[in-house]
Amino acid sequence: MSKRRLSDRQKDRIQSIQSRRRERAMTKNAIADEDIGNLAKLGPETLGTVVTNFGSQVNIEASEDPMKGQVVRCHMRANLDSLVTGDKVIWRFAEPHGVVVARQPRESELVRPDIYGKLRPVAANVNLIAIVFSPKPTAFSNLLDRYLVAAEAHGIKPLLVLNKIDMLHEGDYADIEQLIADYTFIGYDIIQVSSKTGEGIEVLQDYLAGQTAIFVGQSGVGKSSLINLLQPQANMPVGPLSLGKEKGTHTTTISKLFHLVGGGVLIDSPGIREFALTHLSKEKIIDGFIDFRPYLGYCKFRDCNHDKEIGCSLLAAVTDKKVLAIRLHNYRQILLSQEATRF
Repeated sequence: MSKRRLSDRQKDRIQSIQSRRRERAMTKNAIADEDIGNLAKLGPETLGTVVTNFGSQVNIEASEDPMKGQVVRCHMRANLDSLVTGDKVIWRFAEPHGVVVARQPRESELVRPDIYGKLRPVAANVNLIAIVFSPKPTAFSNLLDRYLVAAEAHGIKPLLVLNKIDMLHEGDYADIEQLIADYTFIGYDIIQVSSKTGEGIEVLQDYLAGQTAIFVGQSGVGKSSLINLLQPQANMPVGPLSLGKEKGTHTTTISKLFHLVGGGVLIDSPGIREFALTHLSKEKIIDGFIDFRPYLGYCKFRDCNHDKEIGCSLLAAVTDKKVLAIRLHNYRQILLSQEATRF
């Protein structure tokens, strides 16, 4: 029996029902205004940062004396805007749990579509996206380009981090060497490290100092191992590659914020292992390819698809080796996947 295709109206109704269910689940532990006043020993309003998000509750790190640096489990005030790791908030101390009463404006936010297509924030106030990849599991330029497009779309600086470089001395990884050459040619910053030997960690520490960064990348590339080196007290669980599949096992289950020993802040979140781009327009996607930008708007035809059209400035740039052919291929693949999700 063929699968029944839902109408747009049916899809909207299902999405609305699911959204209401999520909102009820998120607010079941929220505290109404009249209940806040009944809490014993309620402290004054003070500033803090969300360091861990459990869904119905959050851990807040106090930003002001006399509790500066302390982490307190908090409920959330009813009707409060959604909170994610990295949010700056106003909260009040109470026993056994404090209360978050307001969220401050975000300087930046990372969002992604959920399974119903609704955009959900996953981290706030981030100014650097560190895209971690490795020889194993195999790194693909198409996946890296998706991360890079997402970073550009959010207006957040990307950094490419090649982990497990100790493996490069043990085998032939010409594909990795090609990736390094390609993205260096484009102009992206790349740092090569080994979480096993510690090589390159100091360089990464210096780069992250003063930044609020977030790690993304396939499971198994060693994000948790790198975090443990950058902040030994993190004690992040580390999972092995799946036997026979060379794929990572998921070890991060909740979003967390860490202060790095070399300075800076790092957020690790299970919600951003992959960046779906379904919420981005065609124009936003092509603008995310920074090496395309000098050639956009100069094609013979205004509606050029940069495929086989005569007078295409981007195709000419590929022919002249000013733009990598693989990047144009990846752009087309992303557009094809976008079209497929609409049906």
